[in-house]
Amino acid sequence: MLAQFLGIHDLPVFIVSGLLLNILPGPDSLLIMTRSATQDWRAGSAAAIGIGAGTCVHILAAALGLSAVLATSSAAFTAVKLVGAAYILWMALGLLRSKKQEDRVQAPVLPRLPYRNIFAQGFLTNVLNPKVALFFLAFVPQFISADAPNKALAFIVLGCIFNLNGMLWCNALSLFTARASARLKLDPVVSLWLKRVTGSLFVWLGVKLALSKQS
Repeated sequence: MLAQFLGIHDLPVFIVSGLLLNILPGPDSLLIMTRSATQDWRAGSAAAIGIGAGTCVHILAAALGLSAVLATSSAAFTAVKLVGAAYILWMALGLLRSKKQEDRVQAPVLPRLPYRNIFAQGFLTNVLNPKVALFFLAFVPQFISADAPNKALAFIVLGCIFNLNGMLWCNALSLFTARASARLKLDPVVSLWLKRVTGSLFVWLGVKLALSKQS
């Protein structure tokens, strides 16, 4: 199996975690919803594709950076994973402490823009967000073995899987928002429990890594 050959483990957990993270409301989702609601589904998809392109930049930059620094050092790679686990637990704490927001999230009205401009907006929103780069450096290595033969390639494969899932969700969101007419409102209760489920999953991932034996 390709995953085992590359040193990737717990792939189903990675896929589920990635889907939950993509579903969580955030700036990317709001941009897609806004463009779909104020223009059409094509505008939302243009924003989604731009966001996906920005994510590709983060994936390649993180993979090449890890490759350059950690290619000959399993100990250094393990250290990166432990620091990443601490970051994941910190994210989990923030998610678990989330409180219900009384006001539903509503996309503001924006002027119509050409699709290429919306693509650029989505791209810049994502690629200039340092939290996205930090997330990939912390999250993706948790699913790569310390003795993986090609960590950079494994990182890129996992990143592409995450991005593909994200694109499927984002484009579905653009279609749903456009067909639901005006503006999609997110139920605060659903949003709260989604954050708690994701937070609990992140706690499990962080603890699992901390207690596992490093190669």
